[in-house]
Amino acid sequence: MSKIVIIGATGHIGTYLVPRLIMAGHEVIAVSRGRAQPYQPSAVWQHARMVTIDRAAEEARGSFGSAIANLGADIVVDCICFTLESHNQLADALRGQVSHFIHVGTIWTHGVSAVVPTPESAVKFPFGDYGVAKAAIEADLLHRAAMEQFPATLVHPGHIVGPGWAPLNPAGHFNPAVFSTIARGDELPLANFGLETVHHVHADDVAQVIVRAIDNRTASVGEAFHAVSGAAVTLRGYAEAMYRWFGHQPRLRFAGFEQWAAEQDPEEAKATWEHIARSPNCSIDKGRRLLGYAPRYTSLEAVQESVTWLIANGQVTGPVR
Repeated sequence: MSKIVIIGATGHIGTYLVPRLIMAGHEVIAVSRGRAQPYQPSAVWQHARMVTIDRAAEEARGSFGSAIANLGADIVVDCICFTLESHNQLADALRGQVSHFIHVGTIWTHGVSAVVPTPESAVKFPFGDYGVAKAAIEADLLHRAAMEQFPATLVHPGHIVGPGWAPLNPAGHFNPAVFSTIARGDELPLANFGLETVHHVHADDVAQVIVRAIDNRTASVGEAFHAVSGAAVTLRGYAEAMYRWFGHQPRLRFAGFEQWAAEQDPEEAKATWEHIARSPNCSIDKGRRLLGYAPRYTSLEAVQESVTWLIANGQVTGPVR
């Protein structure tokens, strides 16, 4: 078994990844800032070695990469890298030091899709600071893998959901009040005709892809894989399913985006635009074929688990299921 460092270990993905790896027999070093606990409790965490490192502070000193390399891991999984500069400091320090490096990216590297479901091999048109930066990291890692034999694998999640945080909602932003509107059976306005898509994934399914990439190293090195549910959902279909889940007939009203946005909180409307402009719909055929990836959750099942948690914590008001 391997010694594995997880950077960002107590976050969405790490909550499920650390227990999976420990139960598979690996030695796990869980790196975080030490300011948060995993979203879900598990006795398995007592078998992880917890290491506190403030990434931002160490990067400012130019010592983050060496701090990770000095942990002596066989495998490093980076869940929280968002800039090319941050990535380069770590990748440079790990050159020749690890047998496998896994970077958690995002389906936003695609930008606007030309073909759906979109395969990993599609030409990418990223936009926005986040998508562009993540695409640059991906390009660099694939170059390092091809030209320098750096053992890199990329895992690109969709909209991550699970108990402990609010999921992307049917209006295309993250305000849980949308679910309260649906729970009461009230009318929900949606932009356009609600036919743009979003592609959720349960955090445990992202962890599954990472574990399968580790278990299938030969097939995964030098490759990128989507980590999403088996199918994307339209905002309209998502909303209608949630109404029925709460025991109501759907009550939707549609308006052109500008008209709809004028009635919304500006920040929420901006977030919606960020999502519907991309309207992701990604294929998992490659992960199924090379890694044996089999999502445990559909998009709606993953969201409903999150909403159940929101209800239990008083963040959604209305009929309690």
